[in-house]
Amino acid sequence: MADQNSPRLNAANALLDRASAATLTARAYTNPQVEFYAGPQSARNIPTPGVPGLLQHYSVYQTIEVPRERETRRRVADLGRVGQSYQRDSERLSVTATVKHYFYEALRWKHEIEHARANLALVQDLRNRVEIEVRVGEKGRLELTRAEAELARANFAVRSAQINFVNAIALLRAAIAAPPDIPYDPRGDLEPPMRFGPLNELRSLVLRNHPVIGEANTAIEQADAELERQRALRIPQPIFYGEWEKQPDLTFWRMGFTVPLPVWDRRRGQIADSQAAIRQSSAIRNQRQLELTAALERAYESYQLADQQATSLQAGSLREAESAVDAAMAAYRFGERGIVEVLDAQRVLQSVRGDLLDARFARQAALVDLEELGVVPSGEKH
Repeated sequence: MADQNSPRLNAANALLDRASAATLTARAYTNPQVEFYAGPQSARNIPTPGVPGLLQHYSVYQTIEVPRERETRRRVADLGRVGQSYQRDSERLSVTATVKHYFYEALRWKHEIEHARANLALVQDLRNRVEIEVRVGEKGRLELTRAEAELARANFAVRSAQINFVNAIALLRAAIAAPPDIPYDPRGDLEPPMRFGPLNELRSLVLRNHPVIGEANTAIEQADAELERQRALRIPQPIFYGEWEKQPDLTFWRMGFTVPLPVWDRRRGQIADSQAAIRQSSAIRNQRQLELTAALERAYESYQLADQQATSLQAGSLREAESAVDAAMAAYRFGERGIVEVLDAQRVLQSVRGDLLDARFARQAALVDLEELGVVPSGEKH
């Protein structure tokens, strides 16, 4: 849906169409100019008057383009189209990554709602049990107060997750340009963990293949071509001139050339501007390389750390927290523990589940960033 409706992609495609149109403009020849005028010729009262009658004049002008200037002009336009194509590809990667980020963010809060509701159901059940025990006199009123406080906290967690889910859905709708009247329920799974090659290899891959670098390199080539064009424009472009005139008593025709002389303007300013544009394009390319390198290192390290954290929590802390809750519940049933110990164990379990959810979705977010950078997985899945 984003490929068809995204305003960002539509704007990028329109810019590419404009660049393609510019290549047609660069290939066009200068139109000729045709001149015609006519009028009566009258004889004057002199000893040798001219013959009166109709005077007609026809002329044509055609600018003769310098081949070098025409070639460089076409090259500038062609490189502009290539650069815009790279920019469109880069925009598509960015839009795709944005949509994925918002989708997984909505999916994360959907899972958060499920976890919060499961915790709410458990706390509600525990609170009901405490209420019964208080009524029969097995527990004190303080136990019920603690259970109700924990129940209020669990309710707040559910509502907070629902608010964040609504916000995430709104951002996702905007990213994919979805109609506002269509309900949207994100469904899907996280991508499995992946192994990547060494960071140096990935850096070389990104700097070699990413469309941002292709666009920057093309901009340098275009600036070079524009410099050559400005130098070629110093060569005068002659204008062919031909005319035919008919007078009442005679006719004549003649032809020639008009050549502008580069005396006052030798395009020094335009040439200096083109040279500065080359330096600017080179600096922009260096900046893009630094930005991509920093983005790659950040995404790579974030992925590794989030993967390690998710693996550690899933293999150790989560099981320990679940066992602690089961043990606390069993001890509570036999009267060996109070409600405080059960609530503490449940709170720890909920915290571990939240940390695991955060780690898994942080790993997914880093993977989306790596995909945007064009990193191809080089190993097998865990």
